Amino acid sequence: MHNIPKKLSLFLSWKGKQRYDSIHTLDLSSQNRTKDSEINQISLDEKRVLISKDLDFIESLLISNKPYKLIYISTGNITNRQLLKIFGQNIEKIVEFISKNRLIEITQDSIVIKG
Repeated sequence: MHNIPKKLSLFLSWKGKQRYDSIHTLDLSSQNRTKDSEINQISLDEKRVLISKDLDFIESLLISNKPYKLIYISTGNITNRQLLKIFGQNIEKIVEFISKNRLIEITQDSIVIKG
């Protein structure tokens, strides 16, 4: 996870009906200073879905096929509680969509399949 609260990573690891193997950038050796290129490589090597608010990852996915898969968060400024609520209410749909697609976008109101 990049630019996303650690609480979401914990939620995915412990709160869902299924437990999802989640790594936050704070879990990496360089923590939040980890370079995008390294995050992309981890995603590819371990076939991990990247969750980020950073538009650079959309460009990277479209141009270089990196990361492996991307959930792009475009909710604007919302609280961590609101973000967790969005994921909690939509986790099955999010998992279904990202399992069949490489890029989805989560807004405050919807989940959009981008590719």
